[in-house]
Amino acid sequence: MFVQLITLALAALPQTLAHGGVLSISIGSTWYDGWAPYNSPVGQTSIIRPWSTYNPITDATDPTISCNDDGTSGALQLTAPITAGEKITAYWNQVWPHPYGPMLVYMAQCPGTTCTGVNSDTLSWFKIDESGLINGTVYDGFWGDGLMIADNSSWTTTIPSTIPNGPYLIRFETIALHSLPAQFYPECAQLMVSGGGSLAPTAAELVKFPGAYSNTDPGLDIDIYSNEAQTETTYPIPGPPLYGTSGASSSPSGPSSTSVIPTTTISSTSPSSTPTGPTVPEYGQCGGIGFTGSTVCASPYKCNVVNPYYSQCY
Repeated sequence: MFVQLITLALAALPQTLAHGGVLSISIGSTWYDGWAPYNSPVGQTSIIRPWSTYNPITDATDPTISCNDDGTSGALQLTAPITAGEKITAYWNQVWPHPYGPMLVYMAQCPGTTCTGVNSDTLSWFKIDESGLINGTVYDGFWGDGLMIADNSSWTTTIPSTIPNGPYLIRFETIALHSLPAQFYPECAQLMVSGGGSLAPTAAELVKFPGAYSNTDPGLDIDIYSNEAQTETTYPIPGPPLYGTSGASSSPSGPSSTSVIPTTTISSTSPSSTPTGPTVPEYGQCGGIGFTGSTVCASPYKCNVVNPYYSQCY
């Protein structure tokens, strides 16, 4: 009888044990409880947009891929204040089970004075943070997802100090590549940014969800268990270029710049060692702890430190 009860209990919760999502967020010393997807939405209030299931999205064009929901805000939706240049941390359920794949963070500015009532599918998103294959091979290397797991199943990013003030959605996404099709886990939260700048994203940096990805993108249509993956040491991270890396501002009032780097985990500091080896193409890895490949970027790109484990040519 005991075994039968255990079996029935496990059968009732397969989705919660297998996958998950962002369950809470912290900004400085302030903690925000997340959405409880399997509870009734009645009475729930959070800065995180409502979402309904721990199961992954497995189609890059799925209509729910912007925020893992229908794009709408909650009836009691909250918005968190944050200062440009301040850090924000998202926490997934522990221990996150998928260590192979990239981590990505996007933002989208809402029209008007609030994101409440604004459908996330209508917004233009720009990427402020990313981490793909940090070192090793596609087959058995250390990935951004693995780094998230190693950091207590959390991911900390910094709101760029140069973005204009106003209401934003922030979109934390982990993509799992252990199976095909790829598995997408996006969740969004509402922010009100102050103390910012005037550098709007360029047209090349802006995307829509759905629309930012396709199922045939090289970074999504990838078999990490193939023979080729066992020797492949580069990985094309899906989505647009990072905010602040593709040229002049698209805002008429914003300053024109070709050298502004987003104030996320990226810095413009090149590795201290002397560059060696053949040239690495744009967006290729050029350094990081444990990295043994080339540190020379093809002209005109430079090797920029994304985090201690990963440097990238751009």
